[in-house]
Amino acid sequence: MNPYANPGHAPVVARVTHAPPPLSSTRCFLLRFKILPYLSATSCTNPPFSMGQSPSTSAAPPSDLNRLQIAQLHPNTDSDSTDYTLRLSDDCLAAIFHFLNTADRKRCSLVCLRWRLVDGQRRHRLSLNAQPELLDFVPSLFNRFDSVTKLALRCDRKCASINDEALVLISLRCRNLTRLKLRGCRDITELGMAGVGDNCKALKKLSCASCMFGAKGIAAVLDRCFTLEDLTLKRLRGVHHIGDMAVGAAASLKSICLKELVNGQSFAPLLIGSKKLQTLKVIGCTGDWDETLVRVGCSNNGLVEVHLEKLQVTDVGLVAVSKCLGLDTLHVVKTAECSDVGLCAVAERCKLLRKVHIDGWRTNRIGDDGLVAIAKHCLNLQELVLIGVYPTFSSLAAIASNCGNLERLTLCGIGTVGDAEIECIADKCVALRKLCIKGCPVSNAGIGALASGCPNLVKLKVKKCKRITGKGVEWVREQRVSLAFNYDDSEFEALDGGASDGVGGAQHNTVEFLPNIINQTTVAEAEASSSNNNNRMTMLRSRFGFSAGRNLVPGAFRRWSNSDNVSSSSFG
Repeated sequence: MNPYANPGHAPVVARVTHAPPPLSSTRCFLLRFKILPYLSATSCTNPPFSMGQSPSTSAAPPSDLNRLQIAQLHPNTDSDSTDYTLRLSDDCLAAIFHFLNTADRKRCSLVCLRWRLVDGQRRHRLSLNAQPELLDFVPSLFNRFDSVTKLALRCDRKCASINDEALVLISLRCRNLTRLKLRGCRDITELGMAGVGDNCKALKKLSCASCMFGAKGIAAVLDRCFTLEDLTLKRLRGVHHIGDMAVGAAASLKSICLKELVNGQSFAPLLIGSKKLQTLKVIGCTGDWDETLVRVGCSNNGLVEVHLEKLQVTDVGLVAVSKCLGLDTLHVVKTAECSDVGLCAVAERCKLLRKVHIDGWRTNRIGDDGLVAIAKHCLNLQELVLIGVYPTFSSLAAIASNCGNLERLTLCGIGTVGDAEIECIADKCVALRKLCIKGCPVSNAGIGALASGCPNLVKLKVKKCKRITGKGVEWVREQRVSLAFNYDDSEFEALDGGASDGVGGAQHNTVEFLPNIINQTTVAEAEASSSNNNNRMTMLRSRFGFSAGRNLVPGAFRRWSNSDNVSSSSFG
């Protein structure tokens, strides 16, 4: 028992601000070759395009420019002002540009003609403002950036977007394109998408959001591009039934993500026909998905990753998923009809499971039986996230005892997890490296057990646990100096276990090229109401899934009201 088991003696200790990091080796290199003076002195007030850069691999370089001619254009009378960059090859200069941030690389391209050419010929990733005026700049833009393999076309929802002509012209200029992302391009039809399929035969990843070409546009690409491996569709409008012509072309697809589609089941033939499919993510799509999952499970048992979030799916769908014996990752998030029966079926047959995320949505349908089945059959479990479920000491002890490879554990909004459960985890989870506890009735005694338990623990995160005080936190920090302890005792916030990050993934630090003639406007996000009533309503809507595009599963309210084990203190 730790000496600070009795809560409440001292306030939370403020963290010590770390010293600023030392000067990086890249910046030292730039200083040595006197590149930084160019970055600071070069003006970027009126460039032909607003530019930036994200790290990318180098392309095959062209022959170097005549350095003698460059030296004659920049004569140096002072030995101290010698331009050492003239001694660098184009490849070396491009390698330096690779480590610069967006603003610095933008300035570098304006220093001289050579730097501009080196930057343009070795840039692989572009992000363009897809307004109609872009059509006039496509030839000159892609003459300069002729090695683009990853392209993003984004347009604000309040503005007109590029049309089929512009998209086809871009596809002709980017025949080596491997990744294409379309956001808000509402004026593109299936004709433009067919042009992409005809011209970009090396395309492997396609992501479309808030577009109007529907399933016909997707079928136009799949019918022509046989190398596509990753397909992500979000808020796609104009969805119609996808014909049999796309089924054969989907043979190369390995990952499909459908998010917030009004009629997402129109893509069922595509899911069934993708024989090499390994990752399936269905998030916030309306309709009953049991039948689709049954057909997918019968036709493709090679799935290794399945995400089911905010769907109308029952244990029938989970039993169908259990036919994928090589399943590695399973996310069951806010699917109110799923219970221990379906989870037990998955655990008994998919013994290679390593990552399991469960958000029970406080319906109390997933509990000890499902978790005990995981502990008994999934001995290779490495990551477990439990949100809004109510396990007891027995199930958590079984997981801690049997899953010896468990490295990451998250317990969020669980009213049945207290000091005894945390002490059991600290005693038996030897391989645990990351632990997150949020909204659980754990006190200083439970946290104190982690001071000596879990020898491999490197990161501990505690939030919204009212019984834990700053005194107990400080004691644990003193006992384990190397432990990264993130403690937050702020007021109530809605607990959300959504796992919908698979659509967009992390935000890439891509560049943007915006013509001067385009009027740049910043659309501010809608601000939340300051009134308490509106804040409460927003919280309830987010919890029940009332926002646009989300499906409210029938009967959720009935099970909510009948759940006797739900403790309001869990979310304190």
